[in-house]
This record gives sequence, C-alpha cells and structure tokens, in this order.
Amino acid sequence: MPSRNAHFYRGRHDHLILSFFDAFPQPSFAAKSGSIAPFGPSPTIVTYMSKAVVITVSDRCSRGECEDLSGPAVVQELENEGFEVEPPIVIADDQKAIEDALRAAAARARLVVTTGGTGIAPRDVTPEATQAVCERMIPGIPELMRAEGRERSYRAPLSRAVCGTIGATLVLNLPGRPSGAVASLRMVAPLLRHGLDLLAGETRHDDAEDEEDQD
Repeated sequence: MPSRNAHFYRGRHDHLILSFFDAFPQPSFAAKSGSIAPFGPSPTIVTYMSKAVVITVSDRCSRGECEDLSGPAVVQELENEGFEVEPPIVIADDQKAIEDALRAAAARARLVVTTGGTGIAPRDVTPEATQAVCERMIPGIPELMRAEGRERSYRAPLSRAVCGTIGATLVLNLPGRPSGAVASLRMVAPLLRHGLDLLAGETRHDDAEDEEDQD
C-alpha cells in the first residue's frame, strides 16, 4: 500500500470548495513516449486501484457557515484502511451537483464515499443522487450499517443511505455526523475491500472462510 508519508497526503485535511470538474481531473494512463514500462503493474494503475474520494454533502459547510468535521474524519479512517485519499470535497445538498460530483469521482477512484444528506429532511437527496448514477445497487451494505447503528442510536433506521457501483467503482453513503460516519465505515470496511476485489475480477474465495460460513 502507498506510504502515508508520500507526497499525496500533504495537506490532506484542507477543504476544497470548487467546481466539480476542476476538483476531479481525469487520470491519464498513457505511457510516456520512449519510456520502458517497469516490470509488474503500472504505478499509476496501482494508485488508481487504491484511491478513494470523500464528498461531504452539506449546505451549511458549502457556504462556509460551519466547519466540515465529517469529511476529514472519513478521510482519516480510509487512510487507516490503506487508501490514498484526497482532502474532502464539500458540496451543497443539490441532487444535480451531487450526481456530477459522483460521476467525476468515479472516473478516477475505486471507492467514492459521501457523508451527509441521507436523512428524511427535504434537502436530504444524497441517496436519490447516488441511485441516479449507479448501475447496480448493493442493499446489504447499508442494511448492515443501519442494523449495527441501532446499537448506538435509536435514530439509525431513519438513515436512507445506499451503496452501489459505477463501473468498477464502489459508491457508499455515510451519515453526516462524524461519529456515525466513522463507525459505519468501520463496520463495513471488510465488505468494501472484498467488493472492490470482485469488481476488479478477483472472484476466487478463501476456502477456509467458506468452510467457516458453512459451520
């Protein structure tokens, strides 16, 4: 996995409030002219495979009226899981804006995580935006988050968070509160890793794990 001391972690907790396509430039996988490809996987592809993007969805944070605490907390947790993560992107609770941000992020990362906008308030539209851009939904992951969340808060069932795929990219909604977002992410992190393996075509299963499941 990439070292946490590598250059791409500098300034990781700075907040970016900017246009989506400036925030998510498209990666280039073309080799330099005349260069000799190194033995083994391309470093660019390895970085892409382990890259994650965090999007904070909040009207107040996007207007600078309050500090985004959830985004940096999710970034830190993903880094602990071995992902290369940019500083969080902050956008408003606007469905079209969220859809654009999700599509752009999925073009350059294997995992896209949102925090915020998953409740039942009128401006909570993150699940709708996620469903609009995803090709396949994975209901079991948010179901697990809600089930486990009931141990921490009686309000957990009000979450409408969803999870789905865009191509080989996994998209996951997390709650807006920092503690809830981090706890939910920790709960499903092993599933996310396995899901990313499956999306990458790695379909072999651990025999020992299969035997455990049959017991």
